[in-house]
Amino acid sequence: MSNDLVVLDTGVIATIRLNNPPLNLFSKEVTVALDVALEAVEKDNAIRALIITGSGDRAFCAGSDINEFASLRGKVGEGKLIAENATFSRLANLAVPTVAAIQADALGGGREVALCCDLRVAAETARLGLPEVRLGVIPGSGGLQRLPRLIGLARAKELILLGEIIDARKALDIGLVSRVAPSGQIGALSMSIAETLASRGPVAVREAKAALDAALDVSLDDGLAWDLRASERVFSSEDMLEGTIAFIEKRPPEFKDR
Repeated sequence: MSNDLVVLDTGVIATIRLNNPPLNLFSKEVTVALDVALEAVEKDNAIRALIITGSGDRAFCAGSDINEFASLRGKVGEGKLIAENATFSRLANLAVPTVAAIQADALGGGREVALCCDLRVAAETARLGLPEVRLGVIPGSGGLQRLPRLIGLARAKELILLGEIIDARKALDIGLVSRVAPSGQIGALSMSIAETLASRGPVAVREAKAALDAALDVSLDDGLAWDLRASERVFSSEDMLEGTIAFIEKRPPEFKDR
């Protein structure tokens, strides 16, 4: 499925490509197109992992379309951010694991999209930042909440309040990305990671992702209770039996997602 602004390729490993070059800016139309693509991913039970990337070599996504800003004065919520937050949360809440393949700069809303993914890999030439304060605005689509949860409050304050843009190696050092790819290898690296995710037990991956996402929002006791319920569901699955039998028989498991 595709349109002019977002391209979705489906399969066991699905790919969503932001296609609004050269900067893949987030306009209201791009948000709608991304939401449609994510809905299709939700409904496709064959998908085991999702990669999100951008078109071209200038930007994964350089943020919002600033040309829209003047018309949003006093009504940015209903005009932009309510829909954008809903779409980004839809990405964050997908049951399947997600990989942001940051092939070039991820700034503003582009970095907020990447923060919604489970894993982030970046090309060594990519730059990342939430520089909104330079324009007199703030990150409005999850960055203020998701960034400190990922890298800690002190680091997040430094980057957001100063509006700093950092390179991929610095992003790796502070835990903003998990891998850095040499020039020209971001596609291969992100696909390799997605293939590994897709090869794992899908029931277990979904349960582990959900528990991890909840971990920072519940007490330790509530989290442990969540884990117990998740383990009960996993141990009731056919995939659990297949995984253990395959291990004993020294062969790759053939998971059926049930």
